[in-house]
Amino acid sequence: TSCGFLVLALPPESLIKSISAVPVSKKEEVADFQLSVDSLLENNSHKSQLDTQDQAQRLAEKLKCDTVVTAISAGPRTLNFKINRALLTKAVLQQVTEDGSKYGLKSELFSDLPQKRIVVEFSSPNIAKKFHVGHLRSTIIGNFIANLKEALGHQVTRINYIGDWGMQFGLLGTGFQLFGYEEKLQANPLQHLFDVYVQVNKEATDDKNVTKLAHEFFHRLELGDTQALALWQRFRDLSIEEYTQIYKRLGIYFDEYSGESFYREKSQDVLKLLDSKGLLQKTAKGNVVVDVSETGDLSSVCTVMRSDGTSLYATRDLAAAIHRKDKYNFDTMIYVADKGQKRHFQQVFQMLKIMGHEWAERCQHVPFGIVKGMKTRRGEVTFLEDVLNEVQSRMLQNMASIKTTKKMENPRETAEKVGLAALIIQDFRGLLLSDYQFSWDRVFQSRGDTGVFLQYTHARLCSLEETFGCGYLNDFNVACLQEPQSVSILQHLLRFDEVLYTASQDLQPKHIVSYLLTLSHLAAVAHKTLQVKDSPPEVAGARLHLFKAVRSVLANGMKLLGITPVCKM
Repeated sequence: TSCGFLVLALPPESLIKSISAVPVSKKEEVADFQLSVDSLLENNSHKSQLDTQDQAQRLAEKLKCDTVVTAISAGPRTLNFKINRALLTKAVLQQVTEDGSKYGLKSELFSDLPQKRIVVEFSSPNIAKKFHVGHLRSTIIGNFIANLKEALGHQVTRINYIGDWGMQFGLLGTGFQLFGYEEKLQANPLQHLFDVYVQVNKEATDDKNVTKLAHEFFHRLELGDTQALALWQRFRDLSIEEYTQIYKRLGIYFDEYSGESFYREKSQDVLKLLDSKGLLQKTAKGNVVVDVSETGDLSSVCTVMRSDGTSLYATRDLAAAIHRKDKYNFDTMIYVADKGQKRHFQQVFQMLKIMGHEWAERCQHVPFGIVKGMKTRRGEVTFLEDVLNEVQSRMLQNMASIKTTKKMENPRETAEKVGLAALIIQDFRGLLLSDYQFSWDRVFQSRGDTGVFLQYTHARLCSLEETFGCGYLNDFNVACLQEPQSVSILQHLLRFDEVLYTASQDLQPKHIVSYLLTLSHLAAVAHKTLQVKDSPPEVAGARLHLFKAVRSVLANGMKLLGITPVCKM
């Protein structure tokens, strides 16, 4: 009795954390919920596994079934509950319909979640340099994290921190004066600035005079020369204008386009502040450093100023962090950048701490691995646009070769959305930290666990709803969804909030990806076996309800990942 009493005497909120929906199994029918007996007996942690198993067994025998719970059994250290089928069906479908895009987010798991102000810095390409695959990963991962945080009710600010300052602009300014064309700059700024940059770098290796001119140009920029600044400003404005158009194709926006240039003066203030605290030290080479070692023996230093007095990336990052704290008063700031930057961020956060900013604890670097072997038909990836065009043209070819492709008004747009889904799912399937070998063929497999499969499932479910309209939906009897295929789907829908919760804890998209792939597989099986056509109205209605719920949750999950669901393909 003590143990039966223990279950009932627990406050509901501690039970919620101990109960979870049972993952669907291909091999056998499973129960709906399980209660971890270990977590109930947390306070008696010296219990052996056998004791726990024994407790589970005894509990299962003690607890009585009722109108809600139709079966209770003991699993390995768990109690398994089976819920009255009609009740389960009604509750899940009603919840999905009522909560719509908020399904899973209104769960008790999130009930005590305080609403925070969160800044996410992601994408961050350099003007006139290649937009490489690392920037692409940062862009889609950052967008996912921002989407997830926003869905959970936080106030999110999305920042793109552009590389728009530094010696490269000395070269670029000089290069443009030598080889630039106004009309090319207007027509295709990113491409033209890149070409100019490549050409001027070539010249500079042979001609010391070009290097000298470049240094002079950058020096003029640093001093605030109006002519030099006006040219720089045009490079920046035109580049950002073009980037905005490209991000739009990805379905991504930013609240702020910030840049290193913005912190060129503020970083001088940071240096003065570091100096006033006695934290600056000069090296033999004349560079100015801050000691960030735990031991104070200069075993780890961060350079904050070159010997010629110019500021560095790290100094500007410090200034940016302090400025953002003032401007947004964030609770958390997340930087999405590749794992090669790990040490850089550790040093920046450490320096903020040394400067007395306790909020440095709430700054976080989300690192990701390297993608190898991503090439387009134009060769190495130079621009984000190359990737998007490649995705679009490969997907169009794919769609042309598939017999079931529907005639549609805008095949290019659909191809791009499906292709992007494929790219994103390929990227999000593993842990963000893992490196992976890129393969276009694998991205676009029509069979198997790909983004194409998710989009295809979504489109099929859309056309099912379209074909049978909403005529059936009023007529709906929960008793008509007893088949194992329906039950598996309902059980899987039950787990969505837990998957969102896990993703919110570790910021890894793979949990949502594998959930949606399983949902799509379950839907494919159900689509084959649970006919809507030629079924009695109430059966057809019930099945349509079920498929509509699947489509709704599928769309919710895809949107969180940064994918735009398509209704025809």
